[in-house]
Amino acid sequence: MKRTGCVFALLGASVGSALAQSSTTVYGVVDGGLVSERGCQHCSVRVDGGVAAESRLGVRGSESLGGNLSVVYALEAGLQLDTGRAGQGGQLFGRQAYVGVSGKAGTVTVGRHQNLEYDALTYVGDPFKGGMAGTAGNLIGSGERRVDNSILYSAELNGVSASASYGAGEIVGNGRANRAWGVSVGVENGPLTLRAAHQNRNVALVAPSTAMGNNTDAKNSILAANVRVGIATAYVAYSASRGRGSSPLWNPDNPYGAGMASTPSTDSRDVLVGMALPVGATTLLVSYIRKNDRDLANQDAKQMAFGATYAMSRRTDFYAAYSRITNRNGAGYTVGNASSLGRGSSALNLGMRHAF
Repeated sequence: MKRTGCVFALLGASVGSALAQSSTTVYGVVDGGLVSERGCQHCSVRVDGGVAAESRLGVRGSESLGGNLSVVYALEAGLQLDTGRAGQGGQLFGRQAYVGVSGKAGTVTVGRHQNLEYDALTYVGDPFKGGMAGTAGNLIGSGERRVDNSILYSAELNGVSASASYGAGEIVGNGRANRAWGVSVGVENGPLTLRAAHQNRNVALVAPSTAMGNNTDAKNSILAANVRVGIATAYVAYSASRGRGSSPLWNPDNPYGAGMASTPSTDSRDVLVGMALPVGATTLLVSYIRKNDRDLANQDAKQMAFGATYAMSRRTDFYAAYSRITNRNGAGYTVGNASSLGRGSSALNLGMRHAF
Protein backbone atom coordinates (compact mmCIF):
# COMPACT_ATOMS: atom_id res chain seq x y z
CA MET A 1 0.00 0.00 0.00
CA LYS A 2 2.78 2.44 0.88
CA ARG A 3 4.63 1.78 -2.39
CA THR A 4 1.46 2.15 -4.48
CA GLY A 5 0.61 5.36 -2.65
CA CYS A 6 4.05 6.78 -3.43
CA VAL A 7 3.67 6.00 -7.13
CA PHE A 8 0.36 7.81 -7.46
CA ALA A 9 1.48 10.70 -5.27
CA LEU A 10 4.52 11.31 -7.45
CA LEU A 11 2.62 10.89 -10.71
CA GLY A 12 -0.23 12.98 -9.40
CA ALA A 13 2.20 15.81 -8.71
CA SER A 14 3.36 15.50 -12.28
CA VAL A 15 -0.16 16.09 -13.58
CA GLY A 16 0.00 19.60 -12.13
CA SER A 17 3.23 20.11 -14.02
CA ALA A 18 1.58 18.82 -17.19
CA LEU A 19 -1.05 21.58 -16.91
CA ALA A 20 1.68 24.20 -16.85
CA GLN A 21 4.05 22.65 -19.43
CA SER A 22 2.91 21.12 -22.69
CA SER A 23 6.17 19.15 -22.83
CA THR A 24 5.10 16.93 -19.92
CA THR A 25 2.95 13.87 -20.63
CA VAL A 26 1.33 11.35 -18.32
CA TYR A 27 0.74 8.05 -20.13
CA GLY A 28 0.16 4.37 -19.52
CA VAL A 29 -0.93 0.95 -20.71
CA VAL A 30 -3.42 -1.36 -19.00
CA ASP A 31 -3.36 -4.96 -20.22
CA GLY A 32 -5.02 -8.07 -18.86
CA GLY A 33 -6.29 -11.43 -19.98
CA LEU A 34 -6.61 -15.17 -19.49
CA VAL A 35 -3.69 -17.60 -19.79
CA SER A 36 -4.23 -21.34 -20.20
CA GLU A 37 -1.08 -23.47 -19.93
CA ARG A 38 -0.32 -27.09 -20.77
CA GLY A 39 2.74 -29.26 -20.26
CA CYS A 40 3.37 -28.50 -16.59
CA GLN A 41 2.33 -29.86 -13.21
CA HIS A 42 -0.90 -28.38 -11.88
CA CYS A 43 -1.45 -26.37 -15.07
CA SER A 44 -4.55 -24.21 -14.93
CA VAL A 45 -6.32 -21.22 -16.41
CA ARG A 46 -5.39 -17.99 -14.66
CA VAL A 47 -5.99 -14.26 -14.91
CA ASP A 48 -2.76 -12.52 -15.85
CA GLY A 49 -1.79 -8.86 -16.13
CA GLY A 50 0.48 -7.56 -18.87
CA VAL A 51 0.07 -10.42 -21.35
CA ALA A 52 0.55 -8.56 -24.66
CA ALA A 53 2.38 -5.60 -23.10
CA GLU A 54 3.56 -4.78 -19.59
CA SER A 55 1.02 -2.58 -17.81
CA ARG A 56 2.57 0.73 -16.84
CA LEU A 57 2.01 4.27 -15.61
CA GLY A 58 4.55 6.93 -16.46
CA VAL A 59 5.44 10.55 -16.94
CA ARG A 60 7.90 11.91 -19.48
CA GLY A 61 8.81 15.33 -20.79
CA SER A 62 11.39 17.88 -21.78
CA GLU A 63 12.32 21.50 -21.18
CA SER A 64 14.11 23.73 -23.66
CA LEU A 65 17.36 25.24 -22.40
CA GLY A 66 17.98 27.27 -25.55
CA GLY A 67 20.58 26.76 -28.23
CA ASN A 68 18.97 23.49 -29.44
CA LEU A 69 19.62 21.95 -26.02
CA SER A 70 16.88 20.51 -23.80
CA VAL A 71 16.41 18.47 -20.65
CA VAL A 72 14.62 15.12 -21.08
CA TYR A 73 13.30 12.80 -18.39
CA ALA A 74 11.02 9.82 -17.75
CA LEU A 75 9.70 7.93 -14.74
CA GLU A 76 7.80 4.75 -15.60
CA ALA A 77 6.26 2.36 -13.08
CA GLY A 78 5.35 -1.20 -14.00
CA LEU A 79 2.07 -2.58 -12.67
CA GLN A 80 0.63 -6.06 -12.20
CA LEU A 81 -2.92 -5.48 -13.34
CA ASP A 82 -4.23 -8.76 -11.91
CA THR A 83 -3.12 -7.93 -8.35
CA GLY A 84 -2.48 -4.18 -8.37
CA ARG A 85 1.05 -4.71 -7.11
CA ALA A 86 4.17 -3.05 -8.52
CA GLY A 87 5.89 -4.91 -11.35
CA GLN A 88 9.57 -5.66 -11.98
CA GLY A 89 10.06 -7.25 -8.59
CA GLY A 90 8.35 -4.43 -6.69
CA GLN A 91 10.62 -1.58 -7.85
CA LEU A 92 8.96 1.84 -7.72
CA PHE A 93 9.87 2.90 -11.26
CA GLY A 94 10.98 -0.50 -12.47
CA ARG A 95 10.42 -0.06 -16.20
CA GLN A 96 12.64 2.97 -16.65
CA ALA A 97 13.81 6.07 -14.82
CA TYR A 98 16.22 8.58 -16.32
CA VAL A 99 17.15 12.22 -16.80
CA GLY A 100 19.54 13.81 -19.27
CA VAL A 101 20.17 16.35 -22.00
CA SER A 102 19.40 16.25 -25.71
CA GLY A 103 20.84 18.27 -28.58
CA LYS A 104 21.97 18.13 -32.19
CA ALA A 105 24.77 15.72 -31.33
CA GLY A 106 22.42 13.24 -29.65
CA THR A 107 20.98 12.45 -26.23
CA VAL A 108 22.75 11.46 -23.01
CA THR A 109 20.75 10.16 -20.05
CA VAL A 110 21.55 8.55 -16.71
CA GLY A 111 19.40 6.14 -14.68
CA ARG A 112 17.68 2.81 -15.42
CA HIS A 113 17.47 1.99 -19.14
CA GLN A 114 16.34 -0.84 -21.39
CA ASN A 115 18.85 -3.41 -22.60
CA LEU A 116 19.89 -2.56 -26.19
CA GLU A 117 19.83 -6.19 -27.34
CA TYR A 118 16.32 -6.60 -25.91
CA ASP A 119 15.21 -3.45 -27.75
CA ALA A 120 16.50 -4.75 -31.10
CA LEU A 121 14.81 -8.13 -30.65
CA THR A 122 11.49 -6.77 -29.39
CA TYR A 123 10.93 -3.71 -31.55
CA VAL A 124 12.64 -4.82 -34.79
CA GLY A 125 12.79 -8.62 -35.02
CA ASP A 126 9.69 -9.92 -33.20
CA PRO A 127 6.22 -9.72 -34.82
CA PHE A 128 4.71 -10.24 -31.33
CA LYS A 129 6.70 -7.24 -29.99
CA GLY A 130 7.78 -9.15 -26.90
CA GLY A 131 4.25 -9.99 -25.81
CA MET A 132 1.62 -12.73 -25.73
CA ALA A 133 2.50 -16.42 -25.88
CA GLY A 134 4.52 -15.84 -29.05
CA THR A 135 7.12 -13.52 -27.51
CA ALA A 136 10.59 -14.19 -28.91
CA GLY A 137 11.94 -13.79 -25.39
CA ASN A 138 10.81 -17.34 -24.62
CA LEU A 139 13.89 -18.65 -26.45
CA ILE A 140 16.09 -15.66 -27.37
CA GLY A 141 18.04 -13.29 -25.11
CA SER A 142 19.02 -13.40 -21.48
CA GLY A 143 15.73 -12.31 -19.89
CA GLU A 144 17.54 -9.27 -18.46
CA ARG A 145 15.54 -6.41 -20.01
CA ARG A 146 17.01 -3.43 -18.19
CA VAL A 147 20.31 -2.06 -16.88
CA ASP A 148 20.58 -0.18 -13.58
CA ASN A 149 23.06 2.61 -12.73
CA SER A 150 23.61 3.23 -16.43
CA ILE A 151 24.57 5.96 -18.88
CA LEU A 152 23.00 5.87 -22.34
CA TYR A 153 24.01 7.81 -25.44
CA SER A 154 21.81 7.74 -28.54
CA ALA A 155 21.77 9.64 -31.82
CA GLU A 156 19.97 9.50 -35.17
CA LEU A 157 20.77 11.12 -38.52
CA ASN A 158 19.14 10.54 -41.92
CA GLY A 159 17.65 7.19 -40.93
CA VAL A 160 20.82 5.89 -39.27
CA SER A 161 20.73 5.44 -35.48
CA ALA A 162 23.38 4.48 -32.95
CA SER A 163 23.34 3.86 -29.20
CA ALA A 164 25.88 2.96 -26.54
CA SER A 165 25.34 2.25 -22.84
CA TYR A 166 27.42 1.50 -19.77
CA GLY A 167 26.09 0.27 -16.45
CA ALA A 168 28.21 0.43 -13.31
CA GLY A 169 27.85 -2.68 -11.18
CA GLU A 170 28.08 -0.86 -7.85
CA ILE A 171 28.42 -4.13 -5.93
CA VAL A 172 30.42 -3.52 -2.75
CA GLY A 173 33.56 -5.65 -2.69
CA ASN A 174 33.28 -6.70 -6.34
CA GLY A 175 33.81 -3.89 -8.83
CA ARG A 176 33.31 -6.21 -11.80
CA ALA A 177 29.99 -7.75 -10.78
CA ASN A 178 26.89 -6.53 -12.61
CA ARG A 179 28.84 -4.19 -14.88
CA ALA A 180 27.21 -4.03 -18.30
CA TRP A 181 27.79 -2.38 -21.64
CA GLY A 182 25.93 -2.44 -24.91
CA VAL A 183 26.02 -1.00 -28.42
CA SER A 184 23.55 -0.91 -31.29
CA VAL A 185 23.44 0.44 -34.85
CA GLY A 186 20.29 0.67 -36.93
CA VAL A 187 19.07 1.76 -40.36
CA GLU A 188 15.58 2.72 -41.49
CA ASN A 189 15.19 3.11 -45.24
CA GLY A 190 11.72 3.05 -46.72
CA PRO A 191 10.13 -0.35 -46.03
CA LEU A 192 13.28 -1.77 -44.41
CA THR A 193 14.30 -1.56 -40.74
CA LEU A 194 17.60 -3.18 -39.74
CA ARG A 195 19.38 -3.20 -36.37
CA ALA A 196 22.44 -4.92 -34.93
CA ALA A 197 23.06 -4.93 -31.17
CA HIS A 198 25.33 -6.47 -28.56
CA GLN A 199 24.87 -6.57 -24.79
CA ASN A 200 27.57 -7.71 -22.37
CA ARG A 201 26.92 -8.23 -18.67
CA ASN A 202 29.32 -9.30 -15.93
CA VAL A 203 27.06 -11.00 -13.41
CA ALA A 204 28.21 -11.76 -9.89
CA LEU A 205 29.31 -15.32 -9.17
CA VAL A 206 26.76 -17.40 -7.29
CA ALA A 207 27.61 -20.53 -5.32
CA PRO A 208 24.59 -22.61 -4.32
CA SER A 209 26.50 -25.87 -4.57
CA THR A 210 30.15 -25.27 -5.43
CA ALA A 211 32.95 -23.46 -3.67
CA MET A 212 34.06 -21.75 -6.89
CA GLY A 213 30.56 -20.63 -7.87
CA ASN A 214 29.10 -20.49 -11.38
CA ASN A 215 30.10 -17.87 -13.95
CA THR A 216 26.82 -16.28 -15.02
CA ASP A 217 28.29 -13.71 -17.43
CA ALA A 218 26.17 -13.02 -20.51
CA LYS A 219 27.15 -12.01 -24.04
CA ASN A 220 24.15 -11.58 -26.33
CA SER A 221 24.42 -10.38 -29.94
CA ILE A 222 21.60 -9.99 -32.44
CA LEU A 223 20.92 -8.93 -36.01
CA ALA A 224 17.23 -8.15 -36.52
CA ALA A 225 15.24 -6.81 -39.45
CA ASN A 226 11.74 -6.30 -40.74
CA VAL A 227 10.55 -5.27 -44.19
CA ARG A 228 7.15 -4.31 -45.52
CA VAL A 229 6.09 -6.47 -48.46
CA GLY A 230 2.81 -5.14 -49.80
CA ILE A 231 0.46 -4.92 -46.82
CA ALA A 232 2.42 -7.52 -44.82
CA THR A 233 5.58 -7.11 -42.74
CA ALA A 234 8.17 -9.90 -42.70
CA TYR A 235 10.47 -10.35 -39.69
CA VAL A 236 13.79 -12.11 -39.25
CA ALA A 237 16.41 -12.27 -36.49
CA TYR A 238 19.65 -14.13 -35.82
CA SER A 239 21.09 -14.24 -32.31
CA ALA A 240 24.32 -15.53 -30.77
CA SER A 241 24.24 -16.04 -27.00
CA ARG A 242 27.25 -17.02 -24.89
CA GLY A 243 27.71 -17.47 -21.15
CA ARG A 244 25.60 -19.11 -18.46
CA GLY A 245 23.66 -15.90 -17.87
CA SER A 246 22.77 -15.53 -21.57
CA SER A 247 19.82 -17.95 -21.50
CA PRO A 248 16.13 -17.02 -21.00
CA LEU A 249 16.22 -19.52 -18.12
CA TRP A 250 18.32 -16.96 -16.25
CA ASN A 251 15.86 -15.05 -14.05
CA PRO A 252 17.31 -11.65 -12.98
CA ASP A 253 14.80 -11.43 -10.10
CA ASN A 254 16.32 -14.65 -8.68
CA PRO A 255 20.08 -14.61 -9.41
CA TYR A 256 20.57 -17.96 -7.67
CA GLY A 257 18.22 -19.50 -10.22
CA ALA A 258 21.03 -19.51 -12.78
CA GLY A 259 23.07 -21.72 -10.53
CA MET A 260 20.22 -24.17 -9.90
CA ALA A 261 18.42 -24.22 -13.26
CA SER A 262 18.76 -27.62 -14.90
CA THR A 263 19.01 -26.49 -18.50
CA PRO A 264 20.56 -23.07 -19.17
CA SER A 265 22.44 -23.00 -22.48
CA THR A 266 25.88 -21.40 -22.34
CA ASP A 267 26.31 -21.21 -26.12
CA SER A 268 23.46 -21.04 -28.63
CA ARG A 269 22.59 -19.71 -32.08
CA ASP A 270 18.97 -18.75 -32.53
CA VAL A 271 16.95 -17.97 -35.67
CA LEU A 272 13.53 -16.31 -35.92
CA VAL A 273 11.26 -15.81 -38.93
CA GLY A 274 7.81 -14.30 -38.74
CA MET A 275 5.13 -12.19 -40.35
CA ALA A 276 2.39 -9.70 -39.49
CA LEU A 277 -0.52 -9.43 -41.92
CA PRO A 278 -3.20 -6.75 -41.43
CA VAL A 279 -6.67 -7.66 -42.68
CA GLY A 280 -8.99 -4.77 -41.95
CA ALA A 281 -9.01 -4.15 -38.19
CA THR A 282 -7.40 -7.56 -37.57
CA THR A 283 -3.67 -8.22 -37.69
CA LEU A 284 -2.59 -11.86 -38.02
CA LEU A 285 0.75 -12.85 -36.45
CA VAL A 286 2.96 -15.90 -36.89
CA SER A 287 6.55 -16.74 -35.95
CA TYR A 288 8.92 -19.69 -35.80
CA ILE A 289 12.06 -19.82 -33.63
CA ARG A 290 14.77 -22.45 -33.60
CA LYS A 291 17.27 -22.49 -30.73
CA ASN A 292 20.46 -24.39 -31.56
CA ASP A 293 22.26 -25.28 -28.33
CA ARG A 294 25.98 -25.81 -28.99
CA ASP A 295 26.69 -27.28 -25.56
CA LEU A 296 27.48 -30.99 -25.28
CA ALA A 297 23.99 -31.59 -23.87
CA ASN A 298 22.54 -30.37 -27.20
CA GLN A 299 19.37 -29.07 -25.53
CA ASP A 300 17.76 -27.54 -28.61
CA ALA A 301 14.28 -26.05 -28.67
CA LYS A 302 11.85 -24.69 -31.22
CA GLN A 303 8.77 -22.52 -30.89
CA MET A 304 5.79 -22.11 -33.21
CA ALA A 305 3.39 -19.26 -32.45
CA PHE A 306 0.17 -17.90 -33.92
CA GLY A 307 -1.74 -14.81 -32.86
CA ALA A 308 -4.17 -12.08 -33.84
CA THR A 309 -5.09 -8.61 -32.63
CA TYR A 310 -8.34 -6.77 -33.33
CA ALA A 311 -8.25 -2.96 -33.06
CA MET A 312 -11.41 -1.50 -31.57
CA SER A 313 -9.88 1.98 -31.77
CA ARG A 314 -6.48 3.60 -32.10
CA ARG A 315 -5.77 2.87 -28.42
CA THR A 316 -7.75 -0.29 -27.61
CA ASP A 317 -7.41 -3.80 -29.00
CA PHE A 318 -8.29 -7.40 -28.20
CA TYR A 319 -5.82 -10.21 -28.78
CA ALA A 320 -5.47 -13.98 -28.90
CA ALA A 321 -2.34 -16.10 -29.23
CA TYR A 322 -1.18 -19.70 -29.03
CA SER A 323 2.40 -20.94 -28.80
CA ARG A 324 4.06 -24.30 -28.32
CA ILE A 325 7.71 -25.04 -27.48
CA THR A 326 9.27 -28.39 -28.30
CA ASN A 327 12.22 -29.08 -25.98
CA ARG A 328 14.92 -31.65 -26.76
CA ASN A 329 17.27 -33.62 -24.51
CA GLY A 330 15.88 -32.23 -21.27
CA ALA A 331 15.71 -28.54 -22.19
CA GLY A 332 13.24 -26.69 -19.99
CA TYR A 333 12.10 -23.60 -21.90
CA THR A 334 8.56 -22.42 -21.16
CA VAL A 335 5.93 -20.30 -22.90
CA GLY A 336 5.63 -16.94 -21.16
CA ASN A 337 4.31 -13.52 -22.18
CA ALA A 338 5.20 -9.86 -21.72
CA SER A 339 5.14 -10.07 -17.90
CA SER A 340 5.34 -13.76 -16.98
CA LEU A 341 7.96 -16.44 -17.58
CA GLY A 342 5.25 -19.10 -17.81
CA ARG A 343 5.37 -22.72 -16.58
CA GLY A 344 4.16 -24.88 -19.46
CA SER A 345 5.41 -25.94 -22.88
CA SER A 346 2.31 -24.45 -24.53
CA ALA A 347 -0.08 -21.62 -23.73
CA LEU A 348 -3.22 -19.94 -25.04
CA ASN A 349 -3.85 -16.24 -24.36
CA LEU A 350 -7.03 -14.17 -24.63
CA GLY A 351 -7.11 -10.55 -23.49
CA MET A 352 -7.30 -6.84 -24.16
CA ARG A 353 -5.16 -3.73 -23.70
CA HIS A 354 -5.71 0.00 -23.69
CA ALA A 355 -3.12 2.76 -24.03
CA PHE A 356 -3.62 6.30 -22.78
